[in-house]
Amino acid sequence: MKIAIVGLGYVGLPLSLQFARSGVEVLGLDIDSAKVEAINAGRSYIKHIDGAAIAEVVQATTFSASTDFSRIAEVEAVLICVPTPLSRHREPDLSFVLDTGRAVAPHLRRGTLVVLESTTYPGTTDGELRAVLEEGSQMTAGDDFHLAFSPEREDPGNAGSHVAVVPKLVGGLTPACLKKAVALYQRAVKNVVPVSSCRVAEAAKLLENIFRSVNIALVNELKRVYAAMDIDIWEVIAAAKTKPFGYMAFYPGPGLGGHCIPIDPFYLTWKAREFDQNTRFIELAGEINTAMPDYVVSRIAEALNAQRKPVNGSRVLIVGLAYKPDVDDERESPSYHLLERLKQLGAAVAYYDPYIPVIGMTREHGGWAGTESIPWNKETLSAFDAVVIATAHSSVNYQQLADWTDCIVDTRNAMAALSLPNGKVWKA
Repeated sequence: MKIAIVGLGYVGLPLSLQFARSGVEVLGLDIDSAKVEAINAGRSYIKHIDGAAIAEVVQATTFSASTDFSRIAEVEAVLICVPTPLSRHREPDLSFVLDTGRAVAPHLRRGTLVVLESTTYPGTTDGELRAVLEEGSQMTAGDDFHLAFSPEREDPGNAGSHVAVVPKLVGGLTPACLKKAVALYQRAVKNVVPVSSCRVAEAAKLLENIFRSVNIALVNELKRVYAAMDIDIWEVIAAAKTKPFGYMAFYPGPGLGGHCIPIDPFYLTWKAREFDQNTRFIELAGEINTAMPDYVVSRIAEALNAQRKPVNGSRVLIVGLAYKPDVDDERESPSYHLLERLKQLGAAVAYYDPYIPVIGMTREHGGWAGTESIPWNKETLSAFDAVVIATAHSSVNYQQLADWTDCIVDTRNAMAALSLPNGKVWKA
């Protein structure tokens, strides 16, 4: 069997590798020629994916990459794993999905299966995507070709999360579409879970991410409340975790990052308006999480003030640009908001991240493009008036950070294991 996977990023690449290891011939398609060249050379461009794993399946001829979408005609199934961001006005941007559909459609053969994996609002697969596929192919979904939705469940940086073992939801346009999609995923995934429709699968993925967003907002709000009461939120969470039922631990931070949690809930918020429904929990959670960088900046100001220093003119270092520990993905990272706010207040800001040596060009943070991570040494770090731990990478030597700097603002409880004098570490 030969399939095509469109979009070779944090979702598409590990999915490609798992299918290729399972005996399915995979054609990876991407508009980024640099990614295509890297894959065909057996190299990885994502930190937590080993280049040797790519080289193994490339050499076995079960995985290759191309920018030529006409090769869709060679395959039995097409899996779409492209971004679904928000627009500047925080509305769903389906341009990557629909442009992919338009590129794929002219080359579809009868009987081909098309599966969307990108997170989106209910109705996208059997609505907008179906329309562009039918228009471009001059065929009918459910009759001439199969159509399904199966949400990605990637967890970058989690060594225990593998495509093969994470249960895979699948919803089809018709029973025949569902049967075809389930059979495909069963080749590579141990537990495939069929649901009654594409819309149920789309809605389930949104529920997963909204659940996290709301609960993270809850602990972020409690962090501020308990701080005012001189209670450590981290100790409170550790105490609550001892209950073996009815509680799940979530942790506060400087805001939300990544391509899922800060974005996906607003796909449902937008779609709900079409049905005259309000999504107050989702919107409130978004407001709380979005406001967290401002709270962290206020704590930085307090920490500097205790040293009789203003934010204006102080040198502030952000430790961790990635949105989560031990990955090189900085999409939607709250660290960017901290950099921007501190710069606006007149601070001289810099960052350190072992996985992001230089900031690339992005449409959200192009103004920081070319900025390099500082070197990690005593002379460099001791020159900063305050250091903010925004991402708790496991490779960072926090004892050295404590030894070399006088003022640390810790948003991740990274310094908790060290015995440090009062006033050196400020929790935020």
